[in-house]
Amino acid sequence: MNHAFPINELIPAGSPVYDEIHRIVDENTPHIAKLGSGPRSAAEICALLSQITQTPVDESLRVNLPLYSDFGRHLRIGKNVFINTCVVLVDLGGITLEDNVLLGPCANIITVNHPADPAQRRGLILKPVVIRKNAWIGAGATILPGVTVGENAIVAAGAVVSKDVPPNTVVGGVPAKIIKSAL
Repeated sequence: MNHAFPINELIPAGSPVYDEIHRIVDENTPHIAKLGSGPRSAAEICALLSQITQTPVDESLRVNLPLYSDFGRHLRIGKNVFINTCVVLVDLGGITLEDNVLLGPCANIITVNHPADPAQRRGLILKPVVIRKNAWIGAGATILPGVTVGENAIVAAGAVVSKDVPPNTVVGGVPAKIIKSAL
């Protein structure tokens, strides 16, 4: 994914990068709001997401609205992806959903963090999240910045994932731990 913003490093509060972030947020907010209100056909959803991301979104995508995002431009969505209702995609750091990914209701994928130091806390640290092919993110699960969920992996409902998930495993809990390997 081509990022316009620094990844894995502090973007200090007041940085000129913030102006560009706010410009894109202002541009995308009306389109993202349409994903949170009223019924939309699958074709309308794909068209809106293509406009928001400025990247073609395959017509095989299925979304049960509402869908929420704070930025939108750094989403990459593969084929045959299913996004259930009330999913939150905080994508400033970049979110990639590879082919055949399933996102359960109220799942959260977060790519933005703030420094622990109170003097720098208004700054941002961006870390991309990648959800590999055939992965399933359960209802209410949260994927934190910098995590890759491996191919065919399952993240149990309600899990909080702060570390990479190996392929073909099931993780669950807070923080998420491997429950089962070799699916």
